[in-house]
Amino acid sequence: MSVELETVRTVDVPTRIVHGPGAIAGLGQLLAELGVERPFLVTDRGVVDAGLAETALGHLEDAVVFDEVRPNPDIELVGRASAAYLGAGCDGLVALGGGSSMDTAKSVGVEVVHGGSIREYEYGGTPITTRIPPLVAVPTTAGTGSEATLWAVITDPERKIKFNVGGTPLIGAHVALIDPELMLGLPPAITAATGMDALSHAIECYTCDYHQPFNDAVALLAIELVGRWLRVAYEDGGNLEARTNMAHAATLGGLAYGTESAGAAHAMSQSAGGVHECPHGALTARVLGPVCEYNAPAAPERYARVAQGLDVDVHGVSTLDAALLGVEEVYRLTDEVGIPTMEELGFSEEEIPMLARIAYEDPQTIGNPREVDVVGYEAIYRNAFSRGGR
Repeated sequence: MSVELETVRTVDVPTRIVHGPGAIAGLGQLLAELGVERPFLVTDRGVVDAGLAETALGHLEDAVVFDEVRPNPDIELVGRASAAYLGAGCDGLVALGGGSSMDTAKSVGVEVVHGGSIREYEYGGTPITTRIPPLVAVPTTAGTGSEATLWAVITDPERKIKFNVGGTPLIGAHVALIDPELMLGLPPAITAATGMDALSHAIECYTCDYHQPFNDAVALLAIELVGRWLRVAYEDGGNLEARTNMAHAATLGGLAYGTESAGAAHAMSQSAGGVHECPHGALTARVLGPVCEYNAPAAPERYARVAQGLDVDVHGVSTLDAALLGVEEVYRLTDEVGIPTMEELGFSEEEIPMLARIAYEDPQTIGNPREVDVVGYEAIYRNAFSRGGR
């Protein structure tokens, strides 16, 4: 959807990035530098059971643990975590886990500083005016890039939608601590879904109407890294080089996001994710190829560059044909890493009209490189069901 862009634009990067194998050992020092004396560790039971919370706690003093995060965190969960933070007298946050833990921690930060419910701070509602308490985000998956984004995504079960909070550096983590050793042994299905999520961020941010050179640069490198390393990480979960490069890809994809919307794939996955409980990364991956196929004729030069980033041989072909070869590579990668079908994710073709309508109503429709209405979304969804059949 065509948008009018300001002549003068801004790139906000409020997050210090500390990265490398073994980086978790510096967690305590980073918090001390931020003046945090009683950190609130936000995580989930899976991370606890994997022993990663124990690893983090070994570098913390006087920490309070909140391990009740679940996928697609909702308003009630955030409120409960905020009450625990305030009740324990905490003065800073550590998010340990995937996007759900990081988005929960950011949202807790908003609530404890501003008061009220996170629902009030849905993008376009009550503005965020004050920086959240010091937050160190420690990803244990390579996908959402939330450690470096200016956004949190929260579920509203009553409205059956997910909504965005942020679009401002005031919600960004103070430090992203990226230790690929925490990702070793991640199950293949999670590796695939989160890795494809990183790819979707990079492709959508590079091709959307809001793209700008500084975000383009990190998006393109993220595309190259996913194309080169996702299959390796999927097939060999203990490959540290692959884990390191995928961790970099995820953070770069997060940096590509900026303060504006992404495009149709995220409009679809974010809206549909409020209808059925399913992994965000897998759902985004399943619709990414069909969205790219729909968009490529409107931005062939950009999608041809995506093809090059994915190491597709485009020598001697037209720009549009190069773009479409890139789309086929997205489909191929989606299938080779075992992304579930739409049906396996819990959706049925009978739901297409409803899914198309709520996707169109999602604000991330704005900025998609090709105009897309409800009829267009219906066509994309039909393609997602068809191309995802097994």
